Amino acid sequence: MNFEDLAAALKSGSGMQRAQSAQELGKLQDKRAIRPLMAALGDKSSAVRNNAAFALAELGASEAVPGIIPLLRDPEEWVRKSAAKSLGLLHAGSAVDDLISALGDTSYMVRKNVARSLGQIGGDAAKKALERAASDPERIVAHTAKEALKKLGV
Repeated sequence: MNFEDLAAALKSGSGMQRAQSAQELGKLQDKRAIRPLMAALGDKSSAVRNNAAFALAELGASEAVPGIIPLLRDPEEWVRKSAAKSLGLLHAGSAVDDLISALGDTSYMVRKNVARSLGQIGGDAAKKALERAASDPERIVAHTAKEALKKLGV
């Protein structure tokens, strides 16, 4: 599908079509997709929100960071996980405080992605948070935090 068809399906397709369109728009690497994907961050379908957040990261759309940050508090675990991952891929320094808060998420998958993202972003606050996360009771989170610290030279 081309950009126009995907953008139209993102607006008016079924939930599954909108989610698929969001995913495909990210793969197109067409900057025109940023605006419709940013609008899709508020979609009623969690699959659409999830795919839109990741597609925006694939596009390097740093202007989407303010729209992705609230997804760290989405009701759906996998949307929160994708939001955390996307913010790291976008090296979203403005999201560090929100990511640090998300280290308290009940989902270990969210915490793991937050730790990775804090390692991608760096900075003193991220390092301090990663040092705390290195003792997370979930081994995969602690391991990811330790790996992030290594990448940051700690």
